[in-house]
Amino acid sequence: MSDTRNQIRAHVQANAGIHFNELVRESEFAPGQIQYHVRRLLDADALVREELYGQTHYYPPQYDAWERAALALFRRETAREIVVYLIESGPCGPATVADDLGIARSTLEYHLDHLVERDIVVKEYDERNRVTLTLSNPDRTAPLLSEVTPTVPDRLLDRFTRLVDGLLEGPPNSR
Repeated sequence: MSDTRNQIRAHVQANAGIHFNELVRESEFAPGQIQYHVRRLLDADALVREELYGQTHYYPPQYDAWERAALALFRRETAREIVVYLIESGPCGPATVADDLGIARSTLEYHLDHLVERDIVVKEYDERNRVTLTLSNPDRTAPLLSEVTPTVPDRLLDRFTRLVDGLLEGPPNSR
């Protein structure tokens, strides 16, 4: 295996769930070189490629589908904050999470939809149809959080979305 390919493989190993553009930004190689070597690594089953939420993510092969989806979501600052909040606070209602994190309910629901779809968070309904949010598998979730930190572009996109949602929602008295 070439030195370039080894470096790309090692970078993906250290940054599971990295997306292509971030791999290019963090690399000393041209995008075409990265594409070539990533293709070869995929053909050799040394990497796994997955399209999630509009981006192509790359993983070492030891991660299962649930872990790959979780890592992709944890690269989003808001989704990550929701999961961290549930780890620290335990089961709670969506309004509490939104208020404590300072995000619009629509922003919370957007991220919850993905977290619930991938079985990271569970929405439980009581007899009065009130919702409680819980982590579906906290023992698997917590260790994955330490493996990824949202990148600057991901964080900027999340913050922009929060700003727009907050503006659209308006002040609390206008709802």
